[in-house]
Amino acid sequence: MANIDLLLQGADKVVPEEEFRARIAEGNPLRVKLGMDPTAPKVTLGWAVVLRKLRHFQEQGHKAVLIVGDFTAQVGDPSGLSETRKRLTEAEVRSYAANVLEGFKKVLIWDDDDLLEVRYNSEWLAKLDMGEVLALTSKMTLAQMLERDDFSKRHAANQPISMMEFMYPLLQGMDSVAVDADIELGGSDQLWNNLVGRELMGRYDKRPQMVMTVPLLVGTDGVQKMSQSLGNYIGVDDEPADMFGKVMSIPDEAMEQYFRLATGLAPDEVDSVVAGLADGSVHPGDTKRRLGREIVALYHDVDAAVDAEAAFDRVFREKDVPEEVDEFVLPDDDPVWLPGVLKDAALVKSSSEGKRLVAQGAVKINGEAVPGEELTRADLVGHVLQVGKRRFIRLVETA
Repeated sequence: MANIDLLLQGADKVVPEEEFRARIAEGNPLRVKLGMDPTAPKVTLGWAVVLRKLRHFQEQGHKAVLIVGDFTAQVGDPSGLSETRKRLTEAEVRSYAANVLEGFKKVLIWDDDDLLEVRYNSEWLAKLDMGEVLALTSKMTLAQMLERDDFSKRHAANQPISMMEFMYPLLQGMDSVAVDADIELGGSDQLWNNLVGRELMGRYDKRPQMVMTVPLLVGTDGVQKMSQSLGNYIGVDDEPADMFGKVMSIPDEAMEQYFRLATGLAPDEVDSVVAGLADGSVHPGDTKRRLGREIVALYHDVDAAVDAEAAFDRVFREKDVPEEVDEFVLPDDDPVWLPGVLKDAALVKSSSEGKRLVAQGAVKINGEAVPGEELTRADLVGHVLQVGKRRFIRLVETA
């Protein structure tokens, strides 16, 4: 008997839930579609929320149908945007696709043809002729498109919406038609797009897919959703120490969501953690350390999690530095102007940013704030320059 509770665990919406329960009770394997546009080079913990839900289906004998949106990535998903998304080139998409597939392998059951089917949507979308495109556009009305929240807001504000953006949900829906999806998974921001797929399947005389969405994981800033473009992300292929350090940087208020969406802990265990934080019986710092260990162990292993915590302590608790630090050759000047070194070493974006960080005490030598913008070479050679919490270089005379 399928564990329907596990499949529903953490789900935001299931449409229609009654049909979903009935189909699962029948015991027949479902084709569970997930489309992922390779619009960035890494798989983040945010992506992993829905990927791990897809794995839950695999573990119960259902077939994951992973759609790599190499065609739709060049169109650009307008979901949640207040303006037209910048288009990617074919070369950018190919490069990103190769990277993200490696990340998918860390989450999904990969080498089992009974449990995984990987497709690229250029396989069918690139072959549509003009007649087929016009037939596709006839399946939806402009009024239906403007029911979507971000489209309606932009239309009301007289902000431009390109015809290509209207095409995106239709093309994503055609993915469902092409692969005969039984159910489509997605983040909560994909509900409207996925329901378009359900609508189109009916209009192409196929059994309409069901839809399941999962919540969006907030980024390390604790405010906006995790995004590579915003830099507030944790990658599933991050090194253990870096992954642990990023988890330790999230606001305390975000811990509950991370425990629920980014770890493998059971809901009742998370409830216990949350209750302990609320009544003060557990310390937030210790709890965040546990969160870091759980996430590192999920994508690496328990030993890596222990080592990552120890590395964190060496750097942050004992004011030590990582065991391996990149080297940077100092300029010939004496004294040395630190803002220029910070910029040239790519620790900051500009020398003006370097000046600001020096003034704020955020630039350190061997764990101690530098006294000013200029230091002698003798004070710098062989020492570790640190910016913020996780950026280090060792200063040397020659390469």
